[in-house]
Amino acid sequence: MDTTQTLMIVAVLVVALIIGLAAWLYHRRQESRRLRQRFGPEYKRAVHDLGSESKAEAELMKREQRVRKFNIRPLAPADAEKFGHAWKVIQGRFVDNPREAVLQAGHLVRELMLKRGYPMTDFDRCAADLSVDHPTVVENYRAAQAISTRDERNTEQLRRALVHFRALFDELLEVNPVNEGVISPRRPMEVSS
Repeated sequence: MDTTQTLMIVAVLVVALIIGLAAWLYHRRQESRRLRQRFGPEYKRAVHDLGSESKAEAELMKREQRVRKFNIRPLAPADAEKFGHAWKVIQGRFVDNPREAVLQAGHLVRELMLKRGYPMTDFDRCAADLSVDHPTVVENYRAAQAISTRDERNTEQLRRALVHFRALFDELLEVNPVNEGVISPRRPMEVSS
């Protein structure tokens, strides 16, 4: 092989390497954009908590893979009605016993998550799992949990916790429209305040 052929082979390899690197960078940029759009504020939280975009993106992709294995399902209309009624009862109790109502709201949200197919492990894992399909309200869950786990007696703080639990509850209350054509998936059921 002469020098010209060797230079041609090296040039082709360099061009192929540059094209491969450009394709990889383009793919990474697209994946970053997808994750930012899908996770919204949860993306920023992960970057802040983990210290870099690459670590945050790796964590968010692991969450997606883990949640993909779950059997997340919408509720049957009868179950949605039962949960909706239970929420109304809890809201009605808030005036007389705000602290107990918030604790019951947290319990009802966990029960709803179980019914939908989310495994209930430790709180941080549950919040991470929720962030995959519900990134805009997972922060509500964290805020409500923080208030409900401390011995909070301030009625305004307890009201905020109930409102935070309500935001997540409403989003999780998805109904399977097959049985009665009630509500399509991804659209929260209307429950009066």
